[in-house]
Amino acid sequence: MQSSEQSNQVNCQTEYDVLKKVIVCPPKHMRIGTVINETQKRYVSENINVDIAMEQHRQFVDVMKKNNVDVIELETEEKLNEQVFTRDIGFTVGEQLFVSAMGSGIRTGEVGILKGRLHQDNIPFKDLVQMSIEGGDVVIDKEKVWVGLSTRTTLKATEALQALLPNHQVIPVSLERRILHLDCAFNIIGDNLALIYPNAFSSTRVDKLREHYELIEVNEEEQFTLGTNVLSIGEKKIISMPQNKQVNKEMEQAGFDVIEVEFNEIIKSGGSFRCCSMPLLRM
Repeated sequence: MQSSEQSNQVNCQTEYDVLKKVIVCPPKHMRIGTVINETQKRYVSENINVDIAMEQHRQFVDVMKKNNVDVIELETEEKLNEQVFTRDIGFTVGEQLFVSAMGSGIRTGEVGILKGRLHQDNIPFKDLVQMSIEGGDVVIDKEKVWVGLSTRTTLKATEALQALLPNHQVIPVSLERRILHLDCAFNIIGDNLALIYPNAFSSTRVDKLREHYELIEVNEEEQFTLGTNVLSIGEKKIISMPQNKQVNKEMEQAGFDVIEVEFNEIIKSGGSFRCCSMPLLRM
């Protein structure tokens, strides 16, 4: 049973309530080394300009701080090139923070740094150590928890998560193998409203999702620039890339305030705003 002090530190019921506390990590040592996703294959030869990536990440953090988000920054380690993508190493469902079991061996070192900071700040968490599951595959919406079945997240891990969340319905979602995580193709941005890249799923699955949500479809071009991987900070404010003109226009038409932040250097490694943020508290 958590104390009220603990639940005030960790509580996320949706992907779109007002963001109050988040964990990030600056891309100080970001580079494409061992290629671990399809996007990196395209950019491995030119790689990452760290100075540009650091400035873009700073602007992202500044937007959150201007909107009264408490931003916790993790320490960086030179050997950990993917640290900027904090979403994958943990996720919060209700009043429980889970620390992920990573599906990619080159990212396991990131978990120790996260746990050290959580211990330092007295933030409670549950360690998922048995089967690989990454936070980019976990999309929450009140009692529903959608979990992508990807190269990083297994069906057994989904079943284990359901056992840990008896008051939630954990719903596995099969993905096309080329899609790294669920949030690269599906993201809930409001009550009964979601972004989707339909080619990542079977037509049957898209129809099932349509039973729960009105869907804004992201096209092939904007999926490559991670059009679904926006970050909602609450009160219908969404951080998105300026390159994703069509999806931004459709979100604005749906009544959202789209805050455009340049992130084109960071997405070369396969993740955008949602990937670069681990919410602890939404209210």
